[in-house]
Amino acid sequence: MWRGLYTAATGMISEQKRTDVIASNIANAATTGYKRDLAVHKEFHAMLIKRVNDFNEGGILGVGGAPFGTLTDLGTSKKDVTQIKGFSANPFYKPNIGELGLGDYIDEIAVNYEQGALESTGNAFDLAIVGDGFFAVQTPEGVRYTRNGAFFKNTQGYIQDIRGYNLLDTQGNPIRIPGNVPDSRVVITGNGTISIPGTETRLDVEINRWSAVGDMDNQQTLAQIQFVEFGNRLATQKQGDNLYYLVNDNEGNEPVAQGVENNISERIMNPDLQPRPASGEILQGSLEKSNTAIVSEMVELIHNHRMYEANAKAVQTQDTMLDTSVNQIGAVG
Repeated sequence: MWRGLYTAATGMISEQKRTDVIASNIANAATTGYKRDLAVHKEFHAMLIKRVNDFNEGGILGVGGAPFGTLTDLGTSKKDVTQIKGFSANPFYKPNIGELGLGDYIDEIAVNYEQGALESTGNAFDLAIVGDGFFAVQTPEGVRYTRNGAFFKNTQGYIQDIRGYNLLDTQGNPIRIPGNVPDSRVVITGNGTISIPGTETRLDVEINRWSAVGDMDNQQTLAQIQFVEFGNRLATQKQGDNLYYLVNDNEGNEPVAQGVENNISERIMNPDLQPRPASGEILQGSLEKSNTAIVSEMVELIHNHRMYEANAKAVQTQDTMLDTSVNQIGAVG
């Protein structure tokens, strides 16, 4: 009885956490580049159910522990009433009763990286990712990765997101557009190469401004966006604010290759857990919308609510049975 109470309670806890995940998905349905989360359930190890006096290969039964090896020795046969409908007193026959579930738990909050719909904006610094890939931005906590390509050029010419985090190039430096280059002349290709007019750029020390000079009908390469992906989907985790961070171990070290001991002095990096050039493509003048479908999430929320109620009812039933056992059956004794 106690086991049933705890089993139903684990179901309630799991469904409550799943509700939180669904609520987060719905809240971010309009967030650019957001990837919905999935609550992955996992069952506790089930318990195999068997009947008392079910033996593996015969046994000892009867007065004085007389041994038996056949049904005749046991004093029964297949025609006995105990043999009907799949139930058997035959110690040589193991009935298939099954397993007893002991509840479940949330094993992982997985990210669904399914492609979101694209929306054309015409803004030169709005960048959508088609396929796999992340943008790298500089935050106070270090380099972070995002699918949110809603960038803009600030007053100093740096390309930033709405929080003021600088978009980084392949060298890890912030990207700065010369002040005399109009937004319409900035061209960003599929692999993240940024081209501007002119033949070179110069820094005016007095006003701390870069300018494009030379033949303005010519296009020159300014920088290349740090556009990366990871071979292992578990290489990054959500931090919040639509940002992802590179997963480290408990000591703050970068991920290591599988099979390498943690106590070695030289740590070998696992390539699948390190950023590499993305296989996706950048689309200038567009944004990737969230891959959350409101209707689907609402259906999941209703289903989740019903599952929670079913588990709550099971808890109430178990509690009532326990109350009856303690206060009524015990009183009779």
